[in-house]
Amino acid sequence: MHKGIAASRGIGIGSVCVIKEHDLSFEKKKIEDTAAEKERFNKALEEFKAETTAMAEDIRKRIGPKEAEILEGHLVMASDPSMSGEMLKMIDAGQCAEAAVEAVCDMFIGMFSQMDDEMMKQRASDISDIKISLLKLLLGIKDIDISKVPKGTVLACKDLTPSMTSQINKGNVSGIITEVGGKTSHSAILARALEIPAVLSVPDITSLVKDKDTAIIDGTEGIVYINPEGDVLSQYIIKREDFIRKQSELKGFLGKETLTADGDCVELFCNIGTPKDAKKALECDGEGIGLFRSEFLFMDSNHQPSEEEQFVAYKEAAQTMGGKPVIIRTLDVGGDKDIPYLNIKKEENPFLGYRAVRYCLGNKDSYNLQLRAIVRASAFGKVKIMLPLVTCVDELRAVKEMIADIKKDFDANGIAYDKDIEVGCMIETPAASLIADILAKEADFFSIGTNDLTQYTMSVDRGNADVAYLYSTFQPSVLRSIKHITECGRKEGIPVGMCGEAAADPLMIPLLISFGLTEFSVNPVLVLTARCIISKWSKAEADELADKVMRLTTEAEIVAALKEASKE
Repeated sequence: MHKGIAASRGIGIGSVCVIKEHDLSFEKKKIEDTAAEKERFNKALEEFKAETTAMAEDIRKRIGPKEAEILEGHLVMASDPSMSGEMLKMIDAGQCAEAAVEAVCDMFIGMFSQMDDEMMKQRASDISDIKISLLKLLLGIKDIDISKVPKGTVLACKDLTPSMTSQINKGNVSGIITEVGGKTSHSAILARALEIPAVLSVPDITSLVKDKDTAIIDGTEGIVYINPEGDVLSQYIIKREDFIRKQSELKGFLGKETLTADGDCVELFCNIGTPKDAKKALECDGEGIGLFRSEFLFMDSNHQPSEEEQFVAYKEAAQTMGGKPVIIRTLDVGGDKDIPYLNIKKEENPFLGYRAVRYCLGNKDSYNLQLRAIVRASAFGKVKIMLPLVTCVDELRAVKEMIADIKKDFDANGIAYDKDIEVGCMIETPAASLIADILAKEADFFSIGTNDLTQYTMSVDRGNADVAYLYSTFQPSVLRSIKHITECGRKEGIPVGMCGEAAADPLMIPLLISFGLTEFSVNPVLVLTARCIISKWSKAEADELADKVMRLTTEAEIVAALKEASKE
């Protein structure tokens, strides 16, 4: 048995096809005819763009627009002058095209790899994919044709790149195993979109298996078996049939309200990063947007988006959702999210530094542009404003004052907006949790960000493998904090949501029902799963379980008790 990261749920059983990495070594020679070398590079770059465009279009048709955006992002990055321009400069200086591609890509890979945010780390993976693709074109190397693998194939590779995924015939691939990647990596996103079970980050798997080995992939538990014993294989054949049956049952929750077993209604929203993601939220039956990460508008641009550019994006999301709530988090930058053109100074401890709402309030001119854009967009839907990393009530008051001034200006100039636009806080720091009773008197809503709340409460750098064992939302201190926040919000009569990963965790859901959470915001693909789990718990049953769990003293005891009571 081999352990990895459970990236795409389900059970896959089949015959292994190992995708070996190509030898991309080359001779670093001095170039005399730089014009000819630049032409060779430009030819490879144009070929890369043409192939990537075709693959993106194929993914758009077979899988969906959200997944196609991954490859479209590759096109944007490869075309960016900060990347291709630097490569051409190196060729002008006498470097061969291969060396230029390798050096520039490695520089960007190193920069993004140092960041702790999974989305930023994924940029490093994207650039690595671009680098490999360009080097293959320059070296004349052809890939294995994954589209022709037989039915019942389990793919084993170092990493499943978007370019590989574009070739996958869903009907023939029963599972995916990789040596790298996490739950938010593009390999995981694409595997989930294709509904192919996947386990990622299995150490040395391509060395441990060979073609034609039999493999079992448990994408729910993150387990891989190679050439399993007969009884293990029999058990997993039954598990696979049970999983398929349960997935079929989920379709019965399409178009339904999100109700507990005793009929209490809660809201089931989606987390998004771009306006186009709102379409995916609707397709997956989301009831609103619980978190629009506005920083991606800034990250996907080489300049600070203007008020008009931001307004267009927020308006698009609001109109797409057709009157359903759209909660826009204002710029959450700093920490591990570096945007070069903002020139944020380097800090020794950026997670405790000048970031999120602190940075925004220190740069009021640019922050005012964002707030104006959001308030303008509120004329086109039920838009709400959410502030990240709040630690004191002064921050909330300062932003509300800015919004009040914007409203006065809009009134004077006849600009339409929602007069009752709501302003809420993300509760993701111990400070905010401890004063949740104070904040609840002045905020229109709360949204609990469990990722940072867990990190800060446990004093754990979630990017540090040595202390990762402490990073769990099921730690007693974190659960007590979540319960306290929810109680404070309920006492003041404001909605309390959760937009961290825990909101979709089947083990956490009954506790959140008991605590009184009113809004769950999840990845769009998890909407029906979350709705199904919520429907199985009555408030009384959830309260009984929570009462038992909140008396336990260790994370291990809590997880064991929740697993025993699980209704998944």
